[in-house]
Amino acid sequence: MPDQDMKPRRRSGGRAARTAARSRPLDAAVRPVRPGMPGGQYKPLSDHDVLRLNDAALDALEQIGFAKATPSAARILTDAGAVQGDDGRIRFPRALVEDMLAKAARNITLFGRDPGHDMTLSGTNTHYGTAGAAVHMVDLESNSYREPNLQDLYDAARLVQALDNVHFFQRPVVCREFTDNAELDLHTLYGACAGTTKHIGTSFTEAANIPACIEMLHQIAGGEAAWRERPFVSNSNCFVVPPMTFAEESCEVMEACIRAGMPVLLLSAGQAGATAPAPIATAVVQAVAECLAGVVYVNAMAPGHPAVFGTWPFVSDLRTGAMSGGSGEQALLTASCAQMHQHYGLPGGAAAGIADAKLPNMQAGWEQAISNVMAGLSGLNMIYESVGMHASLMGFCLESLVLGNDMLGQVQRCVRGVDVADEFISLDVMKSVILDGPGHYLGHDQTLKLMQTEYIYPDIADRSSPKEWEERGKPDLIDKARARKQDILDRGPHQIDPEIDRRLRSKFNLRPLRQA
Repeated sequence: MPDQDMKPRRRSGGRAARTAARSRPLDAAVRPVRPGMPGGQYKPLSDHDVLRLNDAALDALEQIGFAKATPSAARILTDAGAVQGDDGRIRFPRALVEDMLAKAARNITLFGRDPGHDMTLSGTNTHYGTAGAAVHMVDLESNSYREPNLQDLYDAARLVQALDNVHFFQRPVVCREFTDNAELDLHTLYGACAGTTKHIGTSFTEAANIPACIEMLHQIAGGEAAWRERPFVSNSNCFVVPPMTFAEESCEVMEACIRAGMPVLLLSAGQAGATAPAPIATAVVQAVAECLAGVVYVNAMAPGHPAVFGTWPFVSDLRTGAMSGGSGEQALLTASCAQMHQHYGLPGGAAAGIADAKLPNMQAGWEQAISNVMAGLSGLNMIYESVGMHASLMGFCLESLVLGNDMLGQVQRCVRGVDVADEFISLDVMKSVILDGPGHYLGHDQTLKLMQTEYIYPDIADRSSPKEWEERGKPDLIDKARARKQDILDRGPHQIDPEIDRRLRSKFNLRPLRQA
């Protein structure tokens, strides 16, 4: 009779080898997913469609133009060749737009304070991060909503610092304890910098608040020259109020940020069927026209200044007028915008991952995953609001941020695609296993070699069998996310040097942050 001990020993040895292989840390270059992987496999628009949308956007700029330009904006734009009509609207000749597109920065790098987190926005390279400025926190202890505060923002930044599949941090909440806008802007920036060394995006409510914030950034960076060499914070700037109207305070903020050497996100956020046209194609046209106006504005003021083409058209549920960020239409809008960025060769960003669901549940899962996959496959450089956002951007959830890291790992594995290498197409391994070997690939050298580089494994998602799940006490995913969140926060360090932090808190009267 065959030796019955042979099979268990072989399986046990294979399992031990696989466990050992998985425990070894991988160099970033060979991980199954990593920041900046190229997408571009998915194109909802044909090449002819892209040209038609471009023509329509240029026509809109030339024929409709923008209202409510500030005196400074009007001067900058008309000096460059824009025309201010008797109706006060600024119109953009096609030749002017094309000239400024030629001057616009391409292949830009958004820096992290840690160079290991630098992001090169080139081609179809993809990066996922937070954003959203929610006015509520999702409290999973009570399944209710409450107002966010500075500690919540700091904790979110510390989580992002520890989550490999979330590549940058843009403020996901508004710290509601501040009634003074200058305090709000300063503390938002401080909380973000204290929590993460990844690239940070933030907003400023008015230009008068920027000098103090820039002074703080100079101190954190080690001086003005060091800051200007590697600006690790960008300004998310809603310079336009759709449809086709300048936002006066935001324009003043943008000009101040450019003078301070800060990259800008040119953000157009019309809502299809409300502040943007209902057809998906025309909503893209308006967003593209609005962002092209921003490209002219920035490059007329500072040619080649780093700017992200931020077409963020959103979707309305036309039955109610409410925003529907988790819809399939939203995913199509975002993917279409990515194609327009690539048409101009500009670094581009848009929104994905927004859940209309109020809590982390099955609805949230499909809403977040579908749009994130489509955004990545379309080759969008900066994918904002990708994790943690609920209630159509009204709510932000720390546990959902942790869960989203697992989701983004699977999403980015889809973006990476299939590696059809010669060594994989060779039948040598198949022949050795099937004709000469054990009839399975468990424990094979190729399997062990590829199990970490070809496959990604979730941190907290459950892949156990029903029997194993029961034996472990039927662990709940939300409970696991809560535990993982707390473990990160208990260990997550403050990311500003203690001496610099003491100086900043004294000079700017900053509120303390809790470590654990």
